[in-house]
Amino acid sequence: MIPELVRTWASGWALSRKTPRPVEHPWGLYIEVGTPGQVGRHVLPCADESAVRDAADSVTVPHTWLKVPMAPEEAGQWLPAGWVADKEESGHLMAADLRATAPVAPKGYTATEESRDGVVHVRVYDASGECAAQGQMAVLGRAVVVDRVTTEEAHRRRGLGNFVMRTLIDHAVDGGADLGVLGATDDGRALYETLGWKVHAPLAACIYRP
Repeated sequence: MIPELVRTWASGWALSRKTPRPVEHPWGLYIEVGTPGQVGRHVLPCADESAVRDAADSVTVPHTWLKVPMAPEEAGQWLPAGWVADKEESGHLMAADLRATAPVAPKGYTATEESRDGVVHVRVYDASGECAAQGQMAVLGRAVVVDRVTTEEAHRRRGLGNFVMRTLIDHAVDGGADLGVLGATDDGRALYETLGWKVHAPLAACIYRP
């Protein structure tokens, strides 16, 4: 199950971030990202030593990432010189069976939904018209990948992240999707677990920094 979830997450992440589609390699997938801090990322569906070593050995360009469904300290033992298993960038592979909940925006806030090029955007605004929270979701048929759910500091602990997630999921269910996948930070994991999402694997982030 985990390899399929990883592949779904990688495809949705690429669609959400408007990068080229993942390219197949013997050890997994490669996504060209093209930012200064992340030239590209190898995403490994299976957490095994040979895949980690082969993917890492193929890299010659600094700031190339490797994402693998295992704990960073485990992945780190198989990395060659120049690589770092970055615990701060690591996270959790999560999934959920989707159901609609008809959320209502917290008092004093309004929300908008927009679908563009296979990605749904939800934004929440305060009374002054400033964006207080937002999130997006890539639609892949019966699966969706949630991405970039954030709440501005001044508006936290008011249920906005919960509302954004539930709004995205209602949209997904209306479109016929029944599976949700995401890569969560430690902070995000706490929110998603309250909504019924489950952790299926750690998600190590390894970065080539020679």
